[in-house]
Amino acid sequence: MEPELAIQEFLEYVVVQLITHPDQASVLHERDGDRHLYRIRLHPDDAGRVIGKSGKTIGSIRSLAIASAQKHGIRVDVEIDDE
Repeated sequence: MEPELAIQEFLEYVVVQLITHPDQASVLHERDGDRHLYRIRLHPDDAGRVIGKSGKTIGSIRSLAIASAQKHGIRVDVEIDDE
């Protein structure tokens, strides 16, 4: 499996476990040169659950995604889009 796809599936799995509106969540993958951007789209009520207290939850999710990406020699960013 491609590392980019594995990271996207990991993010989808983790996010769905944390939220109350999983049918309205998605993880979009964009590539900009050598950087991969994963944009997590959520229902507005679920953003706080994924961000966590003082941003600790999203910080941990980002850390795991970055660690996996570094293992495969790619660069990633993870952002939350709560439109």
